[in-house]
Amino acid sequence: MTEQTLETTRITTTEKGITYDVSHPYHLNSSDNPGMTLVNTKFDGRGYSRWRRSILISLSAKRKLGSINGSCKVPDLSSTKYEKLSYVNDMVITWISNALSKDIADSVIHSKTAKDFWDSLEHRFGKSNGAKLYHLQKKITRLVQGNIDVAGYFTKLKRLWDELDGINVIVCCTCVCVCKGKKKLTKSLEDQRLIQFLMGLNDIYTQAKRKYTHC
Repeated sequence: MTEQTLETTRITTTEKGITYDVSHPYHLNSSDNPGMTLVNTKFDGRGYSRWRRSILISLSAKRKLGSINGSCKVPDLSSTKYEKLSYVNDMVITWISNALSKDIADSVIHSKTAKDFWDSLEHRFGKSNGAKLYHLQKKITRLVQGNIDVAGYFTKLKRLWDELDGINVIVCCTCVCVCKGKKKLTKSLEDQRLIQFLMGLNDIYTQAKRKYTHC
């Protein structure tokens, strides 16, 4: 990559003598404003895992996940970066508040940081629910293709898997492992789900089932 190309692809903004790369967690675009809506549906206490996933995707697209997961460290009060971080912190809190029902937003609005705000929601709604896990697993076990096509059957099964992943803390582990245990766990889960998919297929696909089980 030439020096000229680097210059055109790396866009920066300067404010009060400090230069911020647009990918920097302290950066706010000119289009970012407190009235912005991250998701179309407000969370009212139901369907937290799906709502949570949508919020995380939106914040990731805006490079603001660091504001809620703790990776964006708070500078000293005397630092020239502190004021900029405060703007970003308040903006993220406002964005998430806009995606909450009034009652839920009011219950967490006094959080001092975006991370505290998010942690309050996670503590209240994000805990793995044993009963919900049971019912999801039950639905997955009982789901069969029936009178729908293969694509429709897989879509239904995939939706249940995604919902299960949203509340299963083991599957959602984000730690950095140096061993291959996590990779093996992922492969085991993929194999398990492939078997679940095959078991629910209609008998017309018996040959495909045998082909896999005899590999």
